[in-house]
Amino acid sequence: HEYRPVVIRNATIMTATGQEIAGGSILFRDGRIVAVGAAVETPADAIVVDGTGKVVTPGIIDTHSHLGVYAAPGTAAESDGNEATNPVTAEVWAEHSIWPQDPQIPLAVAGGITVMQVLPGSANLIGGRSAVVRLIPARTVQEMKFPGAHYGLKMACGENPKRVYGQRGGPSTRMGNMAGYREAFIAAQGYRRRWDKWNKDHQGDPPERNLRNETLAEVLRGNIFVQNHCYRADEMLQMIDLSHEFGFKIRSFHHAVEAYKIADVLAREGVASSVWADWWGFKEEAMDGIYENAALLQQAGARAVIHSDDPGGIQRLNQEAAKAMYHGRRAGIPVTRDQAVRWFTANPAWVLGLDSIVGTLEPGKMADVVVWSADPLSVYARAMQVYNDGWLVYDRNDPAHQPKTDFTLGQP
Repeated sequence: HEYRPVVIRNATIMTATGQEIAGGSILFRDGRIVAVGAAVETPADAIVVDGTGKVVTPGIIDTHSHLGVYAAPGTAAESDGNEATNPVTAEVWAEHSIWPQDPQIPLAVAGGITVMQVLPGSANLIGGRSAVVRLIPARTVQEMKFPGAHYGLKMACGENPKRVYGQRGGPSTRMGNMAGYREAFIAAQGYRRRWDKWNKDHQGDPPERNLRNETLAEVLRGNIFVQNHCYRADEMLQMIDLSHEFGFKIRSFHHAVEAYKIADVLAREGVASSVWADWWGFKEEAMDGIYENAALLQQAGARAVIHSDDPGGIQRLNQEAAKAMYHGRRAGIPVTRDQAVRWFTANPAWVLGLDSIVGTLEPGKMADVVVWSADPLSVYARAMQVYNDGWLVYDRNDPAHQPKTDFTLGQP
């Protein structure tokens, strides 16, 4: 990118690296962070932003969104998130459903979101590939996709596949769910072996491509990250058993309402938990939620992430993290402000495999930067400026930097 360098001066900089710098500055140029500290050199051609009284954080990353695949205005015509035609649809890719003009996307940008993972829905045992996108105005999903990001595989446990397929040939039980996953991965193992052999010796015609097995073979190779919708502790343990059987890693459990019950196992296995602060009880498997879930995961050394799964929640992930932090503190768990910020920046970056280039404010990383009007762990804070890869994509005080969609253009 070729634009003028930016210096934000005299702000509180929450780096998400363990350091909070009062009266600090940050310099970024050509989409990359150059310097962060108490004082940084200001290039002659820099745009200088006065950060007095403001707080700077990394851009917010949401590991679990359906923006674009469940686009507004939310009619059946825009319902493109669940390919509910087979319990296993590993062959579908969320990017082929994403509508870049979804009017919910600019609302997420105004909430400080710079990167999100768009997932297929949870009707199926295996719902398909996710897409990791940057929140920028674009005409095509390919312009939005995060360069080089790993695909995710959406899997879902429990009630949703049972409900959708119970009257349609199954599975209708949790044991049926488990058999369905195993059957799918057994087929993928054979497919992977055939292709690995052919790629090695190139003898004869190549095996026939199968999109379903191709995705699952990439999971077995470690190239696609498993993102698993799973509420109950017992089922998360079943899924970990499944991952051991077939030799893949689960990157993150999503929703994970009962993660606190197995926090030690999740820490040991290196599996993240993408959770809500206080959303549960809306169905049987979601009944046993507690406010201290994220804090207990943090205390156990497991990787906690605050996610949205909701077009309203994605606009307020900083407040969701704040609620989870304060609930932990009330329970006597000493969650630091830096840890709470990491729940919506550095930790989700790890879940997406992007923690080496986004998620913290450090020299060399992409300049995904949010300037907040106040402490972002306060209900009163609003994102004033959002920089995506160093580009000012949103400015609350400048209509020229407020992305519009067809739904808002031309309105009085």
